[in-house]
Amino acid sequence: MPRRAAAYRSSSITNVQPEFFAWLTDPVKNGAGALFDFGCYGANLMTWLMDNQRPSAVTAVTQRFQPDVYPRVDDEATILLEYPAAQGIIQASWNWPFNRKDFEVYGEHGVAIATTGGSGLKVTLPNEPEHAVTPDPRPDDERDSISHLIAVARGQRKPNALSSLDNNLIVTEILEAARESARTHTRVALARE
Repeated sequence: MPRRAAAYRSSSITNVQPEFFAWLTDPVKNGAGALFDFGCYGANLMTWLMDNQRPSAVTAVTQRFQPDVYPRVDDEATILLEYPAAQGIIQASWNWPFNRKDFEVYGEHGVAIATTGGSGLKVTLPNEPEHAVTPDPRPDDERDSISHLIAVARGQRKPNALSSLDNNLIVTEILEAARESARTHTRVALARE
């Protein structure tokens, strides 16, 4: 397997309903703050990128930069995922001045960067300048999460890799290990399957 490194960044919880905000900032109901809220997206994408391979270890750091707004949960988190031939870095923040969701993949022979919204992709390959790539349009049953869920519920298709049970069980394991790592200030090794 080629060496891989990936970074995912996500930020901002502006303009949410008060009931949702109350749940997001409840350490019992949601489990954490930005660590779980935005860390889940990076863990989901990294698990997909690694073909559902579990990381060998997880290290996380959380902080609270705005205790007056988020008195009970973290509002800043960085998660490091270790694999035998790759690393994943997830940055989750409720503090950045603008909404940001991007995904960077660095391989042996190239770089791909997906930008906010999923419609922009920049690729750099050896002996080629960086260039934009337009992704193919998504099929109707994958154009958004609700359309996909409806198609799966109606038996018209199987869950895609990002919404599969296998992927999401690994994501849950990553987030639990990240919470433990942040709490204990230690690297958490995951048991081999």
